[in-house]
Amino acid sequence: MNVLKVSRLTITAFVLPSLAIYFGIVFVPILVSLYSGLLDWNGIGESTFVGLDNFKNLFFNDVIFWPSVRRTFMFAVFSMAEIPIALFIAILLRRYIRKPNFLVSSYFLPVILSVVIIGQLWITIYNPASMGGMLNQILTTIGLESWTKSWLTDPAVAMYSLYFVALWQYLGYHTLIQFTGISNVPTEIYEAARIDGAEGFKADRYITLPMIIPIFKISIVLAFIGSLQAFDMVMVMTAGGPANATEVISTHMYKMSFSSMKYGYGSSIASFLVVVCLIATIIINYIFNKLEKRFS
Repeated sequence: MNVLKVSRLTITAFVLPSLAIYFGIVFVPILVSLYSGLLDWNGIGESTFVGLDNFKNLFFNDVIFWPSVRRTFMFAVFSMAEIPIALFIAILLRRYIRKPNFLVSSYFLPVILSVVIIGQLWITIYNPASMGGMLNQILTTIGLESWTKSWLTDPAVAMYSLYFVALWQYLGYHTLIQFTGISNVPTEIYEAARIDGAEGFKADRYITLPMIIPIFKISIVLAFIGSLQAFDMVMVMTAGGPANATEVISTHMYKMSFSSMKYGYGSSIASFLVVVCLIATIIINYIFNKLEKRFS
């Protein structure tokens, strides 16, 4: 049955231009990057085909690569850990605040700020007390001077300092997504459940959570894939330092491609990141499809 009452040729004629543009913008650069990863090239002059040598060096000889992969995945794990918190906040806003739109918009404010502004703000907060660092000054004032640290120059804590900034910035983003999902759940279902004695967090367990699984999946995908591509905040706040302690995949790729002029090698890192993002997306979709089938 042809619901649209138009021929397939007409549908194809309208879809193909958009599909061609999408393919040219998304897939062609990925294929070019994969090919560039097989070259010894500085990005300007002539290139030499070296096969898989770049990948061999990347996996077996690059002492910065695997630690940067570990930090990137930790970034992703921390980013996903904030989603249950965002969901809890969204539930509280929906249940106890009569007009929650102002609060939701306030939580969303850090998302719309420039990463450069956020980075400079938190650099000021993390500065030593002698330089006006608010965090260290507060710790000193309340008698916890032993807790003060050089938050962005101490290799042991620098990466965790960046994790916290990312959580602070995107908590409102995921709160808005979850709040929108919860708001779309019909109130009649909660009213019927209340008659049967299910209300409060019990209703959230058996009604809210199963019905917002697709929304929850969106947050998980955005948080995980976005964290794998983390770049701007790291570059603004630490540029991968100190001593490569905050280097992630994207910053390592940038430095290899544009600072060391090893464009072919940087492309191999980019290819690795693309494959990881693709695999992660497939796994997350598979898990949530199973959950949707279970609760449908």
